[in-house]
Amino acid sequence: MAVKLRLRRMGAKKRPFYRIVAADARAPRDGRFIEEIGYYNPLETPAVVKVDEEKALNWLKEGAIPTDTVRDLLSREGIMKKFHESKMSKKEDK
Repeated sequence: MAVKLRLRRMGAKKRPFYRIVAADARAPRDGRFIEEIGYYNPLETPAVVKVDEEKALNWLKEGAIPTDTVRDLLSREGIMKKFHESKMSKKEDK
């Protein structure tokens, strides 16, 4: 099963609010998901991003593939950097 980290649209019409979820790649955008790992509110200035770092790193280590937007959000929060550092330290240990 291919797992993706992606945005799930919530909120009213013209008032978007997104949840960052881990979902099967075959599931619909707003359909079934496995776990919620955070949220993103683009309407606030500056945009609010709240991510459970532990859950995000766990899913990345399990092989979940983030979409482009989620990758940018995780990078902004510094999670992608920590993920890459952990991968590099494992390679150096071998």
